[in-house]
This record gives sequence, C-alpha cells and structure tokens, in this order.
Amino acid sequence: MTISSSTSTAITPISTTPRRVSYFYDAEVGNYHYGQGHPMKPHRVRMTHNLVVNYGLYKRMDVFRPRLISPTAMTRFHSDDYINFLKVITPDNMGDYARQLQRFNVGEDCPVFDGLFEFCQLYTSGSIGGAARLNDDNADIVINWSGGLHHAKKSEASGFCYINDCVLAILELLKKHERVLYIDIDIHHGDGVEEAFYSTNRVMTVSFHKFGEYFPGTGDVLDVGYADGKNYAINFPLNDGMDDEAYQSVFKPVIGAVMERFAPGAVVLQCGADSLSGDRLGCFNLSVKGHAECVSFVRSFHVPLLILGGGGYTLRNVPRCWTYETAVAVGEPVKDDMPYNDYYEYFGPDYGLHLPVSNMENLNSREYLNRTREQLLEILRGVEPVPGTQIQTGGVESQLVPVGIGSMMEIDEPSKADMGNASTNNPDQRSDDRSDGRKEHPSEMAS
Repeated sequence: MTISSSTSTAITPISTTPRRVSYFYDAEVGNYHYGQGHPMKPHRVRMTHNLVVNYGLYKRMDVFRPRLISPTAMTRFHSDDYINFLKVITPDNMGDYARQLQRFNVGEDCPVFDGLFEFCQLYTSGSIGGAARLNDDNADIVINWSGGLHHAKKSEASGFCYINDCVLAILELLKKHERVLYIDIDIHHGDGVEEAFYSTNRVMTVSFHKFGEYFPGTGDVLDVGYADGKNYAINFPLNDGMDDEAYQSVFKPVIGAVMERFAPGAVVLQCGADSLSGDRLGCFNLSVKGHAECVSFVRSFHVPLLILGGGGYTLRNVPRCWTYETAVAVGEPVKDDMPYNDYYEYFGPDYGLHLPVSNMENLNSREYLNRTREQLLEILRGVEPVPGTQIQTGGVESQLVPVGIGSMMEIDEPSKADMGNASTNNPDQRSDDRSDGRKEHPSEMAS
C-alpha cells in the first residue's frame, strides 16, 4: 500500500455536502472566571455562540444543552481522590487543603475559582454527550467548543485544564468503535491525551505543535508510543511562524496516511485556536481559513467526527475561528462582513470574520518539514488496523466498571425556546436580557 508524501496545500472553499451536525452549548459557560489577568477566558465560548446564532448557523444544526455527568463518570479516567478534591475545593477553604493543592497541581496556572467543579462538569458533559450521540448514529459531526482541555492528567491539573474531556469522550467512542483517532491542532502538545493512550493500539494520537522551550515541553518526533501502542503516537514538532501553506504541506499528507493505515471508526479533532496568528500565548501565523482547512480536510473523510475547542487567548480572534469552523462543519458558506451581535464592538475596527496574518518569519524550513514528514510517514507504514488491546480505565483504587451512557447523563432535547444564544430565548431576535439570569463576569472582557 503506497502512502503519498505530497498533496495539494491550497485552501479549499467550504464544502456544501450536507452533514447531520449536532452542537452542544450551555449559556452558563461564560459565567466562570479563572481570575483577574488569567489568559483562559471561558467567556470566549459565549461570544462564539452569539456569533454562530447571529450568522444563522444554528438553523443547520441540532442544538443541545447537555445534562451534567456524574462525578463517577469522570473516574473512568481520573482518580477518585482527584475528583473528590475538585468537588470540595473552593476559594474559601483553600487554606485547609495546602498539601492537596500541591499534590494535584492546582493553584497557579490552574487556579481555584468559584464554581470550578461545575465548570468541569459542564464542558466535559458536552464532549461525552457528543460522543454518545455519534455512537447512537444520531449525528455525523458533533461540536462542543467548550471542550478540548487536553492537558489534564489522571490525578493532576495542567495547563489551564482540570478534567480531560478529550480522553473521556474517546473512552465513550471506544464503546462502539474498535479504533479512535485523536488529532490536535492546538499550538501546545496534546500531552494529556497522548499519555492516557500511550500503550494501546486502539487509539492513535496525532499532534502538530510548537516544540522546544514551550509548554508542556513534550511531543518529540521520537515519542511514538509504548508496548502495544508503539507507532500509535504521532508527533510533528514545529517552530515559530508556521503559516497556512507550510502547515497544510504537513497536515494533509500525515493525516491522509493516518486515515489510510489506521482506518479509525471515529475521529476527535481538538481545534485549539492558539495556533492562529496574533494569539496572546502563541507563536504561529495561521489564518482563520488556514486553521479551518484542517477541519475541512478531516470532514472530507466522512468518518464520525467530534470537534472540540481548546486553547485560544486573544479574545476577539477565537470566536472568529470557531464560528467559521462551525460553518465549515455544516457546509454553509458565510460572509466575511460580521452580522450585528452582542459583542460587535469587540471585533472592530474591521468587523470581519477573517483576520490578517502578520509578517513574522517562518522558522520551519522546507527541508525540515519534508524530512520530519517523511520520518512520520515511514512510521505510519508499519501501522495496521488490527484488533486493539484492552484499555484499563478508572482509578487504581476502584477499577470501576464503565457504566452505560444512560446512567451517566441525559441530553436535553432542544425546544425552540432553548435554541437561542446566551442573551435571547429566540435566536432570530436579538435581546440584551440574559436567559440564564446571570450577568457575565466583568473581568472576562479584559484582554
């Protein structure tokens, strides 16, 4: 079987091939606040949803508000004591948990804030609920922009992430599918997901990320998996300045080979927007269209697809990216001129969906990209879609038997009144009254 080492890198127009798309969103997400000056702002998801609604994209999707999963469901990956800690810790009782805060890496990058555990339940429920909807063949594509928190470990918070919804969603997909592919286009290495599945051949993890003196410092091209999982972890380490053309010159051949050799039954695509040009914490130079081209390419394989959010720290750019990628998912071309929305003034002075890239130098030479691409393609030539090994889940203390999705959570079927954005009960009518009865946190709008 021959694997092509090159492919077209042109940005393709949005495919209008129809797909059944489901979309998970809870208006509460914008009410949580990591703290003054913290770069992670959950409010970006509310801004994204408002833009999605005002573009009319909700009309092309089934919109759901997920029911919160139980804490027990989280222990399918995370340890019991870590989940119990997240349940009880609050800003008021932190002084009583000094040792646990250190043990579980909570306090600085991953601060304690009001409603922390409820926030974790909220974003994780959308990902698990989305995976269950794919398993039931009720959708071809599911979107949860509040998910994608890929750094969290079994017993440790990391990189602004507390619960690894990506891992839990993959475990849900594995109930039905023999093989699941995880793709990560966040600028940071998807270390938590890779670590969780490092020794199994039922999950392949593929990450394109900045490497070197950069968090989390993992994801070398030589890190390929262990034991039965050898060659099932694929890492493409990159340097500053990655642009659209360079990115697609490696993304499409590698993912094309992965789809050919691994033949996944379902795909989880983490779409961290910190790989965009101008991100507060990033150093790549991708345009919105270049970033979304990855979504378009993966969509073209017609495999059940769960699309998640992730990083993204320039508040005015993340909604642009994820709204456009929602349009790509549903196959609905959208205009660059932004419709009026609750946050319209934030997108000035151009009020356009797309943003210009910078003139930063691309430090990834053609020689380096070609050499690394060929190195990964050679690894993939040894991959066969064989029956997978058993995956152990749950904490060591409990070794819980995974429960059915029916006992873990429920999904609210949307009424017409519930399908609006965070600020209106009717998606077709804009209003300044918030349906959740709570005002957004004022610090969320600070850049």
